Amino acid sequence: MTETAPEKSLDVAAFRPPRNQWWDVWDQFKVHKGALAGSLVFGLIVLFCFVGPWFWPYDATFIDIRSRNQGMSLAHPFGTDQLGRDIMARMMAGGQVSLAVGIVAMLLSILIGTLIGVVSGYFRRIDGLMMRMTDLFLALPLLPLLLVMSMLFRQPLSAVFGVEMGMFLLIVTAIGITSWMRTARVVRGDVLALKEREYVLAARSIGTPPRRLILRHILPNVLSPVMVSATLMIATAIITESALSFLGMGFPPDFPTWGRLVYDGIDYLQQYPSRAMLPGVFISLTVLSVNYIGDGLRDALDPRIRGR
Repeated sequence: MTETAPEKSLDVAAFRPPRNQWWDVWDQFKVHKGALAGSLVFGLIVLFCFVGPWFWPYDATFIDIRSRNQGMSLAHPFGTDQLGRDIMARMMAGGQVSLAVGIVAMLLSILIGTLIGVVSGYFRRIDGLMMRMTDLFLALPLLPLLLVMSMLFRQPLSAVFGVEMGMFLLIVTAIGITSWMRTARVVRGDVLALKEREYVLAARSIGTPPRRLILRHILPNVLSPVMVSATLMIATAIITESALSFLGMGFPPDFPTWGRLVYDGIDYLQQYPSRAMLPGVFISLTVLSVNYIGDGLRDALDPRIRGR
């Protein structure tokens, strides 16, 4: 006897695989128009910085004295500086360094903050010690501390790893170890709530060791605030690196970053204001787009908001 059409449709629906939850996250994320616009702007900036040099004929360090202090033109859309270097090429190279500093410093900060937050929230015995250490780091003045670290460790790291790599490691490490505190506090609060849930208590009752319990049941459930903190930390790291370069304590003058380009353009602000304004605009657009992406991820990853 053949099955009717409604019975066949019911069988197909019964054996249809469940929808991936990341599609639900994407459906909620694309509702946030600011997050979509931020993703588009950030993607264009990344393409400009990392793909643009493959098609642009000028090198960031090429000096042409005869072409110095030129305005915007077809040959040099952003003009040239006082040494005849193409500003557009330097903007691309500076964006690579600034974005690399932001991403690597974010990874280091998120790693430290998540580790301290999970350990502090799960193990009650060391919770007080961890949180007092976090409060101590929060009380430290960030910018003076970064300046002191730059002055103390610049020469030793440059002697071991070279000037560029030494300064990169110094700035990334300094930003990473001074910006993990808020992530640790957020993760600790979530872990304190999660470890009292029924599935965690059930896993603990059957003898699941703490390491496996944290990795299988607690850590996956705190990824939502961690991912949001990660996006916002990129913006914080880029601003911090730009501030250090603007104060002259960052990368050397022949190694462009967006902050260094703003610093170099200050002396020519009245004659050529675009030299300082263009890298400032790129910094602002990057930070603003990353903040909108973080805002959209926060709404998309929160199950209480998703689906509204």
